Amino acid sequence: MAEQIVISGVGVWNPEFTITNDELVSSYNAWAESYNAAHREQIDQNKVTAKPQSSSEFIEKASGIKQRYIYQKEGALDIDRMRPTIPERGEDELSDQAQIAIEAATKALEQANKSAADVDVVIVSCAYTQRAYPAIAIEVQEALGIEGFGFDMLVACSAATFGMHRAYEMIAAGTAACVLVINPELVSPQVNYTDRDSHFIFGDVATATVLEKAETATADHVYEILSTKALTKYSSNIRSNFSYMSRANDVDPYGPDKLFHQAGRKVFKEVCPLAADHIEQHLSRHELKPADVRRWWLHQANINMNTLICKRLLGREASREEAPIVLDEYANTASAGSVIAFGLNHKDLKSGDHGVLCSFGAGYSIGSLVLKKR
Repeated sequence: MAEQIVISGVGVWNPEFTITNDELVSSYNAWAESYNAAHREQIDQNKVTAKPQSSSEFIEKASGIKQRYIYQKEGALDIDRMRPTIPERGEDELSDQAQIAIEAATKALEQANKSAADVDVVIVSCAYTQRAYPAIAIEVQEALGIEGFGFDMLVACSAATFGMHRAYEMIAAGTAACVLVINPELVSPQVNYTDRDSHFIFGDVATATVLEKAETATADHVYEILSTKALTKYSSNIRSNFSYMSRANDVDPYGPDKLFHQAGRKVFKEVCPLAADHIEQHLSRHELKPADVRRWWLHQANINMNTLICKRLLGREASREEAPIVLDEYANTASAGSVIAFGLNHKDLKSGDHGVLCSFGAGYSIGSLVLKKR
């Protein structure tokens, strides 16, 4: 009989600061007015495109987002800056990303009834890491006092599920007995707060999960991983070009194309059917149908995407109880969204209930886990 592997702990941490849609729109519109006034002559000559106004109603209708958490609020709403102010830390200090990773990891370990001594591997898997090396995971490992090893992974919005996949495979292979997967999504530095179509999308958060052998799990809520499934299909429709190569390319390392940007309509049209087909195929491995799934913990990018995917799977709209939505409070948190939905909406399930944890995003990449509550 194959080794049973479970998720035994999940941690969700958010910063103390929030930005509402009204705050964000007020700042953006003031910046747009200032920009248009400064470029009036070029705009009148059709040499420069005027910046459009935004509204809270537009943001909520387009995305379902009402607010977002932000690691540091100062500077982000300043029309003379339009980016958060995060003082650089010294090389002998804990990095910002390691700090929030530890917050989420501590919560996950507590829920799993585990200590640092129980963990063999630390995986930090997220959309961005704040440096190339040393790995944030190794810094977290050292700070928590964990023996073994750690490494970072970057798979954009599918990083959390792909990280769990690696953890599952290591435990199945016998190279680890307990793995801590952390998703410190410090995304605000990569947000273009001067772009009406994307300035509202992201929020900062950190999540973590503990995966281990079923025989060692002692938590109150344990979920057996029946299997994992991953898919990647190359696309440039969601992209960030920030790179150490900019120095050699002789280009602006902070230009608009170096920040997050996407072709939103194309993403919606292409990813929704891809994700629905992926999930249906994954469930069929276990002779399960979408109607057999008690809870859908889906990637939290856009409420309209989640609604359409559930309609394709169920033939109807899913209730908020069936497919929880957290992006109204958290916004899009890159890879952490589905883990937030899971962390905040899993304790009510009964033994034997099935759930699907799925993320999808840049790449395109899709990762899923079929879970069963023990």
